[in-house]
Amino acid sequence: MNGIPVSYDYINAYNHSYKPSTLHTKDTQLTWFFKRYLIQKIISVFKFEGIPETWAKDYFLYSLFVLGFVSVIDTDKYGVIPQHCTLTGRDVFYRPNQVCIANPLLRVPTTLRIGIDCELVKMQPDYAGCWDIVEYYADLMALTSESIVGNLVNSKFAYVFGAEDKTSAESLKKLYDQIASGEPAAFADKKLFNDDGTPTWYLFTQNLSQNYIGSQLLEDLAKIDSRFNTDVGIPNVNIAKASGVSDSEVKSNNVDTQSKCKLWLETITDGLEKVNAMFGTDLSCGLRFEEKEVESDAIVNPELD
Repeated sequence: MNGIPVSYDYINAYNHSYKPSTLHTKDTQLTWFFKRYLIQKIISVFKFEGIPETWAKDYFLYSLFVLGFVSVIDTDKYGVIPQHCTLTGRDVFYRPNQVCIANPLLRVPTTLRIGIDCELVKMQPDYAGCWDIVEYYADLMALTSESIVGNLVNSKFAYVFGAEDKTSAESLKKLYDQIASGEPAAFADKKLFNDDGTPTWYLFTQNLSQNYIGSQLLEDLAKIDSRFNTDVGIPNVNIAKASGVSDSEVKSNNVDTQSKCKLWLETITDGLEKVNAMFGTDLSCGLRFEEKEVESDAIVNPELD
């Protein structure tokens, strides 16, 4: 799918014919909240300089990091600009050597040759973006966050409902939903009470605290976020009880944190240099968090637990 952000039903339809369908846990507003949050964190790792004022910087960055690549072309009306594209053709090393651009506002050939008519800036050596990383962690964080809310609600209740028939069971479900949603009063049908006036539900446990795992889930959410930071190059300790972490453990985590983002930086820089050579621009990219800053931050970073 080349990292293109699409919904889970499209992914399943695309994949099921030749491999097991992708397991995509959620496609909710909460998941998209975390997707927006995480993609912005990845973009923040890199600091671009020399981007012309005539460029739409957000367009350039999101095309590069979400799609995985963006072409730079010279037009008669807009000058040198970045453009969203698809890849086609192949050279002797089976790499794509052409881009296809579909923009009705541009009078350029549909297909342009990379290195001759245009240049290509890609994020990773395999031409993929980082959307797969974003989706993976967004799903985990959304499910964890959803569990936190559910546990906060359910920890307030400790009842088991008994019903004589399906109709009574549905009434009890509705009654519970009204209470759980925060309504100040809920009205029950008299059929939900025994002949002597006692309710048909009974207390399951009085120790509500034993059902509460909200604190643990919040810690898990922080650990998932920390693991994401390590994957994309944001300084963090990513080790529980960091007060007892040795210098060697900190340095080891720094290597893990920097390895992937430095590979991305090398790939992006290679493309920018080719763009500069062809069009005379002065584009450059660097890490927003230098290695020395990472080490000092990791040592003083508060413990996760």
